Amino acid sequence: MNIQAIPCHRYLDENGEQTRPLPDWADKSTLQGFYRDMVLTRMYDKKAVALQRTGKLGTYPSHMGAEAIGIAVGRALKQDDVFIPYYRDMPAMWARGICMEKNLQYWGGDERGSDFYHHQDAPCRDLPFCVPIATQCTHAVGVASAIKLRAEHNAAIVTCGDGATSKGDFLESINCAGAWQLPLVFVINNNQWAISVPRSLQCGAEFLADKAKGAGMPGIVVDGNDIIAMFDTLLSSLKRAREDKGPTLIEAISYRLSDHTTADDASRYRSEDELQQAWQYEPIKRLKAFLINQNWWTEEQEVQWHDHCKSLIEQAVENYQATLNQPPETAFDYLYESLPQELHEQRDHIINRAMQQAKGGQHG
Repeated sequence: MNIQAIPCHRYLDENGEQTRPLPDWADKSTLQGFYRDMVLTRMYDKKAVALQRTGKLGTYPSHMGAEAIGIAVGRALKQDDVFIPYYRDMPAMWARGICMEKNLQYWGGDERGSDFYHHQDAPCRDLPFCVPIATQCTHAVGVASAIKLRAEHNAAIVTCGDGATSKGDFLESINCAGAWQLPLVFVINNNQWAISVPRSLQCGAEFLADKAKGAGMPGIVVDGNDIIAMFDTLLSSLKRAREDKGPTLIEAISYRLSDHTTADDASRYRSEDELQQAWQYEPIKRLKAFLINQNWWTEEQEVQWHDHCKSLIEQAVENYQATLNQPPETAFDYLYESLPQELHEQRDHIINRAMQQAKGGQHG
């Protein structure tokens, strides 16, 4: 599939050449920052996959190929805005100030990876990862409704994959957001595959953004491999939301360069030729080419940044592996507001067994 042939909002082509004048905000410092963020999150992604392969992490969803979408989302939001992510959103969460250790904890099966309310200097209102498909869209409608009812001048962003747009949760959410004119931006990471189902079999519409028409909101198609186009579209959409002018749906055209998760083998359902073609359009190479052409980035800076990223990632992994396990009874503690009586006995049994094992270890 020739992603570059799809008509959409774009500033840079696959070779990093400008297709139109850049917006005023797109200066050297900002674009260098975007590039650094994308490189760091891709290097982290490779490390996380390696940890899963060696049994040190659970099933993990790679975000390779979606870095421009995630970093643009994270950087476009203001502190008091609310981000409602889906599971492939580590880059956006990183850009929002959530450290890598939290992501490792989450995919390592530790629910403390979802606890980052006081992780920053100011309380973080963002929601944790949502693995069920499209249910986060209904959560986002609730969040945006609260923002509107409180007359706050903030916005909410919710992300999802292309497969989620076929779910009732998504369709009901955009309908509700449009009818109530909520301060909400929907971002679809159209990476062409809903696990093994290609985009061509998911929807009869030419673009997923066409679904916005029925909900009464603007639908915008953006090159998701062009971080300048992504960030610019998000800025205007968020401004519209904050000014109480209603929701927007953004379809970001990208490609999933990885397996769906580490439990998947994409070679069973897509061709190697298609994957290699998609690599021609990926976001990091594109922005790097532009920066080098502008004399805004050098190979020396590249080496230095890679070394810095390796250091940050290794420290995050070390911190993650040094974190003590939670007590086993916490498996019961966050499922219900009030634990049902019949589960109290099971919880007490687990505590007693853990104490006996601890005593046995001391004697040994």
